[in-house]
Amino acid sequence: MFAETAYLFRHALLRDAAYQLQLPGDRARLHALAFCLIEDAYGGRAPEAPPLDAIDPREFEPHPTDAVAFELAEHARLALAGELPTFDASLLPLYLRRAAEQAEKQFKVHAACAAWQTLAQLLRGASRGEALRRMGTLYVQSGRPREAEAAFAAALSIVREVGNRRGEGIVLGNLASVYQETGRREQAERTIEQALAILGDVGNRLGEGHALTGLAIVYGQTGRMEQAERACEQALAILGEVGDRRSEGSALGCLAIVYKLTGRTELAERMHGQALAIAREVGDRRGEGVVLANLALVYQETGRVEQAERANEQALAILREVGDRRSEGITLGNLAAVYQENARLEQAERTHGQALAIAREVGDRRGEGVVLANLALVYQETGRIEQAERTSEQALAIHRDIGNRRFEGIVQCDLAQLLVATKRSAQAAALWKEGSAILRELGDAAGLKSKQTAMRQACAKAGVPPFE
Repeated sequence: MFAETAYLFRHALLRDAAYQLQLPGDRARLHALAFCLIEDAYGGRAPEAPPLDAIDPREFEPHPTDAVAFELAEHARLALAGELPTFDASLLPLYLRRAAEQAEKQFKVHAACAAWQTLAQLLRGASRGEALRRMGTLYVQSGRPREAEAAFAAALSIVREVGNRRGEGIVLGNLASVYQETGRREQAERTIEQALAILGDVGNRLGEGHALTGLAIVYGQTGRMEQAERACEQALAILGEVGDRRSEGSALGCLAIVYKLTGRTELAERMHGQALAIAREVGDRRGEGVVLANLALVYQETGRVEQAERANEQALAILREVGDRRSEGITLGNLAAVYQENARLEQAERTHGQALAIAREVGDRRGEGVVLANLALVYQETGRIEQAERTSEQALAIHRDIGNRRFEGIVQCDLAQLLVATKRSAQAAALWKEGSAILRELGDAAGLKSKQTAMRQACAKAGVPPFE
């Protein structure tokens, strides 16, 4: 084994030394030759991809060279670096674009981002802005909101500079999703409204549908359930009209969440089922993972704990496969809650810890608050009362800060139960009144019923009259 390793090491050194001995012009010619040989071996020149800034681009056409697009792009780069006059400079962006598209399909997020970034440096105008936007969407999916925000901000500056209103509306919608995921709800709402106004002006119906779905998420997370439902329905009407099945599935999943939060569990399960069928039909692996995670919550709420655990595990496998760190963290938190419900408290605490680390890593303030609230319940059940109270207060501060009304109410109710258990009934009564009022106001009948049952049990155990 040592001899084999030593051989490989020496071989690499000799290869690099031999490469460096070649004159720059000779190296460039060798890279050009390698490019031609590889391209010929894989079916010849790939067709030009649709323009990045096209309003209605034709479908991206696959080609055998896609399998070696990264290698072709690298040989093209090195041939051009040697200032070889006979080498066609347009071949580098051709294969960089194909490398980026291929890496996206294979969920190789880091490779795709690197290709889009390099391609953006070679482009100008709206095409450059679109390459940066595509890179930003991948950063969002892989849980890198800071990088996503920087990419979207750069894209926005470019499309505004060239006067591309359609592109401006699309990028604003993307930027709003970063604000929403990092807890800046007011900024997210304002930005989506700007996007909607622009997309309506330019007649971009697909963009309007996407923006309305994003707006529905913001409404839902800030407790405006009627507005959320209306925005989902508007989005679905538009997306059905333009025939975008993938986006239609996302909007259905959003509507299913609204139904669940407003106590229409059967309808929620049916909508999630439709969204899951569409995700599988169009090959949207990330969408499939997200829907499975949301469906698991319905199973858990309706007492199908084994099904919930299985759906969460399936979702986790998919989300890890596609590199969606934020959704992975959320799903880990959901799975930990299932363990908690089954009294597997050690496993629950460990899994909550993993979820919390990811939420903090990707800047998911809402996710962090949700996990802290559930972790506080584990601490309470295992007798660590001070730690439970401190953690609940941290969760409550986060949910108030980001305007997450539903979880603000939930955490107040949970904290009230803890105060009852520690003989602080007056303090508990005030918190309970505020928290239960929020859940009632939001129409979260299932959540309120669950908290009422738990509070009655806590009051009976403490020997105090139950709170209304």
